[in-house]
Amino acid sequence: MGVFFIPFNSFEGLSFLGEFSKEASVFFFIPGMVILFVTFILRKKIIFPYKSLLFQVLVLFIFWCFLATLLNSPSLIQNDFKGTSGIIRFIRQYLSILLSTILFFIFYYNVLNKMSFKEILVSIRNVFLASLIVVSSYSFFEALISLYDKTNLLPVLELFNYLPFVNAKIHLGGRLSSVCYEPPFLAEYLIMISGWMFSFLLTPKGIKKIIPTLLVLALAFLSGSRTAFIVIFIQFFVFLFIILRKPRYRNHLFIFTSTIVLSLSLLVFFNSKRIIKGFKEKIETIDFKSNLTKNVSNQSRLGIQYASLQVFKENPLFGVGFGQQTFHNRFHYPSWATLNNYEFRLFYKNEKISNFPPGYNIYVRILTETGLIGFLIFLSLILLILLSCLNIIKNKSDEKNVLGTVLLVSFIGFFINWLQIDSFRIYGIWICFAILILFDNNLIKNNTIYKDVKSIDK
Repeated sequence: MGVFFIPFNSFEGLSFLGEFSKEASVFFFIPGMVILFVTFILRKKIIFPYKSLLFQVLVLFIFWCFLATLLNSPSLIQNDFKGTSGIIRFIRQYLSILLSTILFFIFYYNVLNKMSFKEILVSIRNVFLASLIVVSSYSFFEALISLYDKTNLLPVLELFNYLPFVNAKIHLGGRLSSVCYEPPFLAEYLIMISGWMFSFLLTPKGIKKIIPTLLVLALAFLSGSRTAFIVIFIQFFVFLFIILRKPRYRNHLFIFTSTIVLSLSLLVFFNSKRIIKGFKEKIETIDFKSNLTKNVSNQSRLGIQYASLQVFKENPLFGVGFGQQTFHNRFHYPSWATLNNYEFRLFYKNEKISNFPPGYNIYVRILTETGLIGFLIFLSLILLILLSCLNIIKNKSDEKNVLGTVLLVSFIGFFINWLQIDSFRIYGIWICFAILILFDNNLIKNNTIYKDVKSIDK
């Protein structure tokens, strides 16, 4: 249920959960995590992958985030912005990263450890497919209303309000958000599930083989999100490159390509002007120069990242402390970003608005807050993840090969997407991370805690 409800975040939410307040999946992950730890206390049953090099590097990074902040304690005490002190900001952000990367991860790991790799592949992607069907159904009516002015369908769209965690609405500007709070969240969701949906091309038979991939590609195009459009197509080309190296998958690719070509030919034949116009608009959105000068949102993003880099230059080794970049950034915003920019005036520099401005790039954020040391640890984790995925793909077992391909395509999407978001609160990354660690069979066999559990059971 937690995996199914990942995209559902358009409801009111619970404010006391902070940045997790609108995350429907948290309402299932937190109880599951609590049950896991209660079981551990009562029955001493929990598996902890402490021997995994991947997990060790992750823990090292989390520890360095704490140590870098401790080294910046004099400035931490002085930091104050939007009614929030540096210490409070650190506590909130550190609890958030601990919950996302450690506590939830341990929950995912213990659940997935009870399943075979085939069960993991089939169950997770079927749950993602079920959620994609709901997301696509909503998006279908949303597109007809916002893109084709079929306002008489609004009552149909409002029927989705009967689903939990949904607040049906239409976004202006022709962008789609579906059951998500905003279009960027729909983009994140599509990037998260794309590898799983592409894998249907390799295993089942019939129409189910093609439909999931078509839905993802269509939503990426229609969503109006430049991020979804670019990242998902990169993921798809990576996927194609991998399977073209496997002769047994080339027939699957031929069938899918033929279907795509036939579908596009029919669309162009019946509605050529609209299709050509749509593609032209997408190409124009990738025009960096035009977006920089005409798009306020992009000016804000680049301005904030520029300010972060200036802060990093002043604190290159240890950074300024975890969660502290905004306290320092506000003195370095460039005039070309703030001039005639309502976002800085109304939101980012307005102390009456309690929300902190996002950093818009996790790599720049890590450089700014944890310095070169933290950045190198984080980069090492990314390289280890990619190398581990490549090793899995070399496996001759079909289930492991397909699952390894899913993981590599997913991680590439996550890492590219991190260039424009600065949050660790992306559930798909840590679910995939748990699966990746499970591939180390020697870890499970040699895990002393696991052996102790078996003896206790006896």
